[in-house]
Amino acid sequence: MSRCAPPLCLWLAVVLLAPLHAKVTAPAQQHAALGLPFMLGCNVTTEDGEVLKQVRWLDVRNKTILHYQPQRPGDLISHDGVELAKQRAHTSAIALEKVKAGDEGCYTCVFDVYPTGQQQGKTCLSVTARVESVGNKTAVQGKPVTLSCSYGLTEKVQQVLWRKTAEQGDTVTVASYTKQGSVTVETVFQDRVKLSRSLGHSQLTINPVHTEDEGCYTCDFHTYPLGSKSMTACLAVYVLPRPEVSYSIDVDVVQANCTAVSRPPAELIWNVENHNRSLGPSETSSYQQGDGTTMVVSTIHLQAKLLDEEQVTCTALHQGLETNISVHLNRTRNTHIILLSVGCVVLVLLICLCVCLKKC
Repeated sequence: MSRCAPPLCLWLAVVLLAPLHAKVTAPAQQHAALGLPFMLGCNVTTEDGEVLKQVRWLDVRNKTILHYQPQRPGDLISHDGVELAKQRAHTSAIALEKVKAGDEGCYTCVFDVYPTGQQQGKTCLSVTARVESVGNKTAVQGKPVTLSCSYGLTEKVQQVLWRKTAEQGDTVTVASYTKQGSVTVETVFQDRVKLSRSLGHSQLTINPVHTEDEGCYTCDFHTYPLGSKSMTACLAVYVLPRPEVSYSIDVDVVQANCTAVSRPPAELIWNVENHNRSLGPSETSSYQQGDGTTMVVSTIHLQAKLLDEEQVTCTALHQGLETNISVHLNRTRNTHIILLSVGCVVLVLLICLCVCLKKC
């Protein structure tokens, strides 16, 4: 039978016969979302004869944020925003009510075990955040519009970059702001674009908006060490309609036209189209314009006497309008214009006659 050497036998005796003491285990690294609740926990393993007397939690600055005695639950003391989430024989967990950027770091759980002494574990928290945006927006040509996005971990942002992707897929840089305080607006946008000097809440203002500004805009937060965090929102640019009406008379039939140029196309409605007050339904034609707008022409035929009997109205419906726009078509309107024109001619002739008489 083989025998171990004296030094080896002594080491084995120490290992096998030495009592096992309390041991603390905890996750080495955890990730928590900014603004949401989160729970941190530690487990302690004790042996027969060992008693857990007190538990303390230390924050990232090594300050006590919660402590209690398992045998005396009423003596629990905690700081605002921190609660005891779980208390069992071998488990202690705390809940952060709302994770903040300053909560990032390592937390220490300390177990006072009798008679072994103080045992502790450590768990580290990494705070993550998402880019927040108000979403897609619409703007009216000629008016200002502001696109914005936010990132909660401002101290990690090195640069904010705005890019625009057109409908055709082309992407260009619009503007950027760096941690050093430098704002850069690309030449093509310099006359109309302003970027706020902020790394946390970025605002891109376009004033005035043009139809070519339509597209999707991405705000990209370049962070360290988390990398790039971005959000995309799309901008739709409206051109509001300004409907105009005209008509011509052939015998007793009136051909009335209502025209509106807008983006997207407007819907034109006649108030006399129903109830047999028109000579058939209206006809609508659309013509694409070179600037991205659409001309819509609605034509309707009426009996001439209808212009004397009631007010004929063309109404433009458009998603960019707060209220619909209506224009009126009446024979009296043209009659007034004719009478006014004739009156002006007569007045001019009288003035000329008076001048001539004085000279004579």
